[in-house]
Amino acid sequence: QVQLVESGGGLVQAGGSLRLSCTASGGTFSRLTMGWFRQAPGKEREFAAAIIWTSGRAVYADSLRGRFTISRDNAKNQVYLEMNSLKPEDTAVYYCAAAYSGYDVARPSKYNYWGQGTQVTVSS
Repeated sequence: QVQLVESGGGLVQAGGSLRLSCTASGGTFSRLTMGWFRQAPGKEREFAAAIIWTSGRAVYADSLRGRFTISRDNAKNQVYLEMNSLKPEDTAVYYCAAAYSGYDVARPSKYNYWGQGTQVTVSS
C-alpha cells in the first residue's frame, strides 16, 4: 500500500508560481509512475503531468506544456510540480497519483493510489 501526501498549495496572484510536492511512503517509489491531476469545481478530474518510472520521461497535458514542469527525487520519495505563469483557470484541487504502469498515464483509471489533494487558488 502506497500513501501519498501533497503539499505546497495555496493562494497566488495571476502570473505567479507555486511548487507542489508529493511525498510517497509504503512502496518502491522508484518503480512508480507519478502523476499530477487537477479538479476544478464542477469539472471532471483532468490530467496535468506525469513522469514515467521506466524511462524518466515526462508527459504533459497539451494545454499546460511550457508552464508546468514535473520532476522527481527518488532518494526523497518525492515528486514535484513546478507551476509558472499561473492563471485563474488553474484554480483547482491538485492530486498526486501513483501507478505501477507506464502506459496511458493521462488516464486516472491507470493510477493505483491517490493523495488527498492540495488546493491551488489563483486570483486575478
